[in-house]
Amino acid sequence: MDLRGTLPLCSLLLLLLVMVLSSLATAQLSPSFYDKVCPGALPVIKRVVKAAVAKEPRMGASLLRLHFHDCFVNGCDASVLLDPTSTIDSEKNARPNVNSIRGFEVIDKIKAEVDRICGRPVVSCADILAVAARDSVVSLGGPTWSVRLGRRDSTTASKTAANSDLPSPFADLPELIKNFKKKGLNERDLVVLSGAHTLGFAKCGVFKNRIRNDTNIDRQFALERRRTCPVSGGDQNLSPLSPNPASFDLDYFTNLLKKKGLLHSDQALVSGGFTDGLVKLYGSNYEAFWADFASSMIKMGNISPLTGKQGQIRWNCRRLNK
Repeated sequence: MDLRGTLPLCSLLLLLLVMVLSSLATAQLSPSFYDKVCPGALPVIKRVVKAAVAKEPRMGASLLRLHFHDCFVNGCDASVLLDPTSTIDSEKNARPNVNSIRGFEVIDKIKAEVDRICGRPVVSCADILAVAARDSVVSLGGPTWSVRLGRRDSTTASKTAANSDLPSPFADLPELIKNFKKKGLNERDLVVLSGAHTLGFAKCGVFKNRIRNDTNIDRQFALERRRTCPVSGGDQNLSPLSPNPASFDLDYFTNLLKKKGLLHSDQALVSGGFTDGLVKLYGSNYEAFWADFASSMIKMGNISPLTGKQGQIRWNCRRLNK
């Protein structure tokens, strides 16, 4: 993209500097990062995730979502895991996260097990989130991919950035495209990563308006959802994001083609433009969906990682090291 003539010179230089620094950090990530320092780390993560998902299939979607909500706020640095303190403006209290994101106890268990196997805190919480997301997808019948590792953990968090940067369930397509583009992700990434909604549930409060006021919705589908999502109250009631919320399948996309997307932002992917074709592709082609999902997850996991001597390796994922 030629940015000349569209940005002031100082802004252009700053943008180029950010891109260069981000590329350098990403280059330091490697799938073999822990092979010598702690070869048992990844098998431990897989074991704990598999057990957690077997106990509660919904947990797979929750762990995947944690990684997403981490990466979209100042990069994949485990800032989403930090509890509030006098100096930490916890992202857990941001509007998209409060009483919504979950799975912290599973991450705590993974961290304790990994540190025990490794003999010391050598695996970052940020890397645990990235690997747990992959292992959750695999546990629910989805694709695998090679996770690039070597991220370090942030020493800050930003409730403000979480409020502004996390995609809204009420967003229309232009807003979603803009939001993803800000993170270096394109329209294909937007559509295929939205396919993560083939897993899990959403709370009534985020789709209550859609099932009563949106026009791009199947009437029978809306009536069915109204039964457990009343006009007043019931905001915490759960409904599945796809017909089989514990199976990584194509139903999310086929539902969109039937105007049965649960969230306004889901159905926005079918708006008469380029993204319509991607929804149709992923709704009929497992190979394309799996390959592109894996590719986009790697791409998302590379958003502004801390590497080298940046940040820290937290002893406790919820708190900064003393």
